[in-house]
Amino acid sequence: MALPRVTEIAHFLVERSLSLGGQAIDATVGNGHDTLFLARLVGPEGRVDGFDLQSDAIERTRAKTSHLPQVRLHHSGHERMDQYVIGPVNAVMFNLGYLPSGDKSIITRPVSTLAALDTAIDLLGESGVLTVVVYPAHEGGSEEANEVTRWFQDLPKDRFRVLHHGPLDDATFSRESPYLLAAWRGK
Repeated sequence: MALPRVTEIAHFLVERSLSLGGQAIDATVGNGHDTLFLARLVGPEGRVDGFDLQSDAIERTRAKTSHLPQVRLHHSGHERMDQYVIGPVNAVMFNLGYLPSGDKSIITRPVSTLAALDTAIDLLGESGVLTVVVYPAHEGGSEEANEVTRWFQDLPKDRFRVLHHGPLDDATFSRESPYLLAAWRGK
């Protein structure tokens, strides 16, 4: 039996916090997979706001979601999500790194990602979940992974529950394997 990918674990966690009529953010739309997933969970009565700096990502996601009235796409950096979204939201999802099958020189960077995480946590409602899939293997990814992990470690323990899910550092897995960080507001 194959172990679930970290993106599948992120979906499992979000499903527990998001339901029909809810509000969610896909902070890095990429190819639109998480946007579609979130749109299915919130249904036409809910709302999903998606963000990406790359036109290709917005267009790929728009092609998949143009028939879904609950999806609003923003060609903007994720650190600006509070300019488009009024909280509270039930879920925020991030997939860091670069656009798969896109320009691999355009990557998420610690300065904007940390600002976006600050914004996301402020928008997150009670019992809401924030998930971040971290990819340390690409150039610049390890630095971002370290800073994002520290950000999660520094969340106030009396207000947030935090999860780190990923492979152990042994002969089977490397420090460059993707991993998941998640935080829930509330106890």
